[in-house]
Amino acid sequence: MQSINPMKLLQAKAALDRFKAEHPKLPLFFQAVRESAIEPGTVVEINVTTAQGRRLSTNLKLSESDMELIREMKEMAE
Repeated sequence: MQSINPMKLLQAKAALDRFKAEHPKLPLFFQAVRESAIEPGTVVEINVTTAQGRRLSTNLKLSESDMELIREMKEMAE
């Protein structure tokens, strides 16, 4: 397994902090979703509109195996 470069980690944290400062509603939205909307059968939809007006959209319905992956990722973050 490759080791993590501490300087890259610090740079990523600084970039994440800037992102949170520029988009303060997004972390709050993700927190609300994490606390009350993540369960099998939940549909997650993502829409992106480019600066030129092109719209890209997709969705997925969370399955039990998706839930297992989410649980594992949460454990890794603790």
